[in-house]
Amino acid sequence: MQTSSIAIAFEKLKNTRDLGGMSGIDGRKIIPGKLIRSGHLEPASEGDIQTLGAMTDIIVDFRTDKECEEKPDPEIPGTEYIHLPAVRDVVAGMTREKKAGESVFRTLGNDPSGALKYMCSVYEDFVKDEGCLGCYRSFIDVLLRNPGKAVLWHCTAGKDRTGFAALLIQEILGVRREDIFEDYLRTGEYLRGDVDRLIAYFGGKQGGGKETEEALGYLFGTSELYLKAVYGKAEELYGSFSGFIEKGLKVTEEEAERLRDIYLD
Repeated sequence: MQTSSIAIAFEKLKNTRDLGGMSGIDGRKIIPGKLIRSGHLEPASEGDIQTLGAMTDIIVDFRTDKECEEKPDPEIPGTEYIHLPAVRDVVAGMTREKKAGESVFRTLGNDPSGALKYMCSVYEDFVKDEGCLGCYRSFIDVLLRNPGKAVLWHCTAGKDRTGFAALLIQEILGVRREDIFEDYLRTGEYLRGDVDRLIAYFGGKQGGGKETEEALGYLFGTSELYLKAVYGKAEELYGSFSGFIEKGLKVTEEEAERLRDIYLD
């Protein structure tokens, strides 16, 4: 049984994965080639651009305006581009503008417990912030309006904003919670080299040391505690994650069933 998304081979893109094959409700499986998560596409080679054009119909970009300006997506012929910023401002550890959250790094870069608490609060915003709710409701609308089309969504690292979008559709399609966690944590494997470089760069500014490395690992990496924070906040506010989908995102059971009909086989 397939328990996580499958990496797609590219020349320059490191974290592009197909949710196809994961088991959903009633043993049905997600149709391959329709739901694709990724990090930012700016590094794509010419060959990668051709591959993306052949495999995607719609690209949803969750990045801020500034991130898009600094590292714009390449033009991909025949693909519709939709910009849905999940957050509007700099969020250290999530957004990757050149000057993203330097004050936060100075404050939390040597404080592992503070960095962990901060990142958990960032994830809690996915289910309580009005801007996030509007963004992810719009993402669901994109999926509903385009049955049968291949949708790729991404942010910068493909970790937080992209990871929550993946979690959201996986929950609606009935993927087991443990498989959602496993799939999310795999992002850390694909981004390990990038995270190590970020830790080395910012760690040098912070003075290094184990506490610095641990704190920056929380700010740049993945942790199951982040997803636990999301689920915990959803349960606190809505009674359950399904309650969040119904009441927070206002996804009706009819819409959820339609998504299952579209993306499960």
